[in-house]
Amino acid sequence: MAVQTGLGEPRGPWFLSPELGPDGRPRWDVPGSGQEPSRRRRGGRLLAAAAVVALSTVSGAAAGGWVAGHDAPGPAAASAAPVPAELVTAARKTVPGVVSVLAGGASGSAATGSGFAIDNQQHIITNDHILAKGGGGAVTVEMPDGRRFAAEVVGREPGSDLAVLRVPAAAGLAPLPLAKPRTTRVGEPVLAVGSPLGLTGTVTAGIVSALDRQVRLGTNRRSAVQTDASINPGNSGGPLVNARGEVVGVNTAIATIDGNGSIGIGFAIPIDQVQQTADTIIGKGG
Repeated sequence: MAVQTGLGEPRGPWFLSPELGPDGRPRWDVPGSGQEPSRRRRGGRLLAAAAVVALSTVSGAAAGGWVAGHDAPGPAAASAAPVPAELVTAARKTVPGVVSVLAGGASGSAATGSGFAIDNQQHIITNDHILAKGGGGAVTVEMPDGRRFAAEVVGREPGSDLAVLRVPAAAGLAPLPLAKPRTTRVGEPVLAVGSPLGLTGTVTAGIVSALDRQVRLGTNRRSAVQTDASINPGNSGGPLVNARGEVVGVNTAIATIDGNGSIGIGFAIPIDQVQQTADTIIGKGG
């Protein structure tokens, strides 16, 4: 019987993102990195079968995973079912509103994740565990076009694993639309958008596998949206959106067996919980 360790580090053929230096640290301090940022952007018991682990990428740890698409499409690829047009549209609308988040990294621990704007005041939703793993250090947000801004931490809520950041108005982030509470349905298609393994603007597709799944998020046991959309370290804080491009949750954790990374069971904080927590944080912090 497999032992569920929940180590959270993907194992397998080792892959080092071009966004990371030789030591595995995010290359945030090297604006060029061989090409301009904008050009790079364009190019206890949680389940009976698995343990839930957080999804931020900590500096110094190598990330594992397969890199797909190196070979030319074969006959099988040519006969694959077409991607639904609504998902293509949803991805096109969502990617420009998703940012990368770096916490810490100057001389201590560092962690990376994702986030997205929730209003026109440039408030950004992300996961609290990213900031926690960053050791409370400075937070930097990188826009989809490669611009970087120092972010203010408006507030944190470890109990729900949510945090709110704010960047200057010059960032010009457009907020993503939010799904209405309790409208998400099991079986509907969804997209997970973020920066897994440092690969910004990554989109993966799946369905809503279950609702009200009881898992440990932050310091509390809460209901989560379960999905089979592939999410990995670095996806933390990024949006899970439906086919209309509406955010239905914030990607937060995955289940693992023997610490082998994503096995197709991921969890997102439901958007109604996100909205409520964000409103409380923003109300207190401005």
